[in-house]
Amino acid sequence: MWSRAYTRPRTQREFTGIPNAVDGLMNGWSLPGRSGTKHGTVNVTESRSLTHSAVWACRRIRADLISTFPVDVFRKFGSISIEMPKPPIMIDPGGVKWDYVDWMWASQNDLDSAGNAVGIIRARNGARNRYYPDGLPAEIELADTRGCSVVTVKGKTKYRVDGKLYDPSEVYHEKAYPVSGSPVGLSVLQMAAATIGEALTMQTYGLDWFRNGGIPKAWMQNTAKRLQDGERDAAKQWYQDTISNGDLMVTGRDWEYNMIQAESAGMEWLEGRRFSVPEICRFYSVPPEMVHGAVSGQSITYANVSQANLQFLIMHLGPAIVRREKNLSKLLPEPRFVKMNTSGLLRMDDAARQTYIRSQLETWQLTLAEARELDNREPLSAADITAMQEIYGLPQIGRNAPAPAAPAPSESDPTEGADPAPAEQDPTTEPAERIQAWTPDQIRSASDFAFRREALAELTAV
Repeated sequence: MWSRAYTRPRTQREFTGIPNAVDGLMNGWSLPGRSGTKHGTVNVTESRSLTHSAVWACRRIRADLISTFPVDVFRKFGSISIEMPKPPIMIDPGGVKWDYVDWMWASQNDLDSAGNAVGIIRARNGARNRYYPDGLPAEIELADTRGCSVVTVKGKTKYRVDGKLYDPSEVYHEKAYPVSGSPVGLSVLQMAAATIGEALTMQTYGLDWFRNGGIPKAWMQNTAKRLQDGERDAAKQWYQDTISNGDLMVTGRDWEYNMIQAESAGMEWLEGRRFSVPEICRFYSVPPEMVHGAVSGQSITYANVSQANLQFLIMHLGPAIVRREKNLSKLLPEPRFVKMNTSGLLRMDDAARQTYIRSQLETWQLTLAEARELDNREPLSAADITAMQEIYGLPQIGRNAPAPAAPAPSESDPTEGADPAPAEQDPTTEPAERIQAWTPDQIRSASDFAFRREALAELTAV
């Protein structure tokens, strides 16, 4: 599947095909070659592989989700991350004709196919960082990875894009599956070529079957006499002319007709088509049930849709999202970084969502204005608050909040900050002063940890 680089009688070394990271010295790497590899009766190329529904569905669902997650830019201030305005590179990374969603979809599709996304830096801004000392990219034009390669020219690494050499400082290169000793990532299409080729071969067989009117290969025997060569050819031609015209084939007592492939062609073809879908899904890290390809007999159940999406996010999309955030963060001035908001994938039903928002309010992780903003509502005015208090009274929240630890006594006064002597009180209620001892940052941190622990425990149980 991979081939070693070949040396030409000049100062440049390159090769055609996919690199072999185990081969040792690196002279040239393609990502990947334009010509596909043949498996079965099909040449598995980029465009040919997409004609299989499982390949298209896996790549579509990954690119659709990752490209539509809202992206936010933050800046580190000590231990606090403050959201910052988005720079132009996070709005139109490919220029005015390639906005963020389209650019991310195309680059994610390249990553899930060739394992690499390559772009030419067409414009820069005045800022710099350690990754781009010549200036941060302001516009990146994505290139077709089938025409890209990494070569060594006079001891220096260069990128060849559509026959033109570029210095690494002029190229944006993102890898999905990095390999030790290799400047390019693994190609998913090449790794899955044998499985995809097998599935496409079965698909081609089915198309040929129905194109020929569903007539299987057969065995014809004349029981009356022994046929000579000319008679056999005439009988074969008679049979082919009959079925090609769609006519009925009529035989007498001298001929026997046996369909030797009818049963096996039906059962084996259906079983092969059915089991090819989960195999392809494994290469693209997508659960078969996400693309409606689960094999009959599987008992994969989830308590609700949110739990299934959480499983998909943690086990399948999570690593790809982290790698993309890391590479996009390199396009920003340090210490800014990029975070994708994946909350949209974990949408809940209305009742569960209201319960979740209420718990956020009770634990001070949300203010009332922030909670209303989640439903695209304006903050309550003073008149609204007065009217609601007259109708409903004060909201009853905070009763179930966890009790904070007592503050440590100061060195000057050991008794300062210590809990006073316990007084008789209603054991079902919490004193207001104990609840207020928690700072908002402490409550946010503790509640976020507890929420994640409960979610992981629920997934483990399932």
